[in-house]
Amino acid sequence: MHIGNLLGAGNQYVDYQNKGDLFLMVADLHALTVLQNPKTFAEETLNKALELLAIGVDPAKCTLFVQSHVKEHSELAWILNTITPLGELERMTQYKDKSKKHRENINAGLLDYPVLMAADILLYKTDVVPVGQDQTQHLELTRTLAKKFNSLYGQTFSEPKTMLVKEGAKIMSLLEPKKKMSKSDNPDSYIAITDDAETIKRKIAKAVTDTGKDVKFDPAKKPGISNLLTIHSLFSNQKIPALEKRYKGKGYAPFKKALATLLVEKLEPFHRKYEELKRREVYVKTILSQGKERARTIAASNLEEIKEKVGLLPE
Repeated sequence: MHIGNLLGAGNQYVDYQNKGDLFLMVADLHALTVLQNPKTFAEETLNKALELLAIGVDPAKCTLFVQSHVKEHSELAWILNTITPLGELERMTQYKDKSKKHRENINAGLLDYPVLMAADILLYKTDVVPVGQDQTQHLELTRTLAKKFNSLYGQTFSEPKTMLVKEGAKIMSLLEPKKKMSKSDNPDSYIAITDDAETIKRKIAKAVTDTGKDVKFDPAKKPGISNLLTIHSLFSNQKIPALEKRYKGKGYAPFKKALATLLVEKLEPFHRKYEELKRREVYVKTILSQGKERARTIAASNLEEIKEKVGLLPE
């Protein structure tokens, strides 16, 4: 999890678990759309759960589980596939972007990713989905499929609303500030929540700025420093104009040094908690097992209703 994930969705998970019945999964089936190393994939999946727990997800307040542990996700995805127009999938921005990035592995799963995501959501008759800005198009498809299923088979699903943060939903790459921050890029292009202090300082020092020395927010003309100002503002809860005023005439170096110090301070609790949880693997696996049992109970009941409405022969 990088800071863009944290600001775009992670903080909402922690907030929403106190307001509703939150289902939160580690999306390992989605991850298979990119080739994974079978020898390390299980460990990486567990690490994703560790990260969620490290940022404050509380298993006593939500249902945390691994996607592939609840087989009903895949089964509902197939049913939804049968009512999904191919053209809807082909126009998805993420499919177009990832197809360019992974030309050697343009697989059916990459195209079908949004249908599985719709199944993940609709399986629990979800009302609200906290997401980063890059997933809003997929949520539109989810609503479309919910409406279409309801029209064909009778009222079954809510049309889930998108919960999107007003600011910082799209944090840009440190090395290519016109591109969204992504963990699939150069490791120096993002700050991971588990990065140690020296790594954070090094990455911020290397972050691309712009011509000139003015610390000024102008995404069109100065995307590099504008991105860093956004990050500083969101982690410090200070308005960007106040930051511009503080660093007026001082140049980039003092600003970047202050930003690195701020990130080290804010991310240190996550890093410490993550390292602690790594030593408690049995505990984390128990949390995931308990989450699986609750998720499967609800998923199985809802899927039985869905299959009956579709007209599938009962077992």
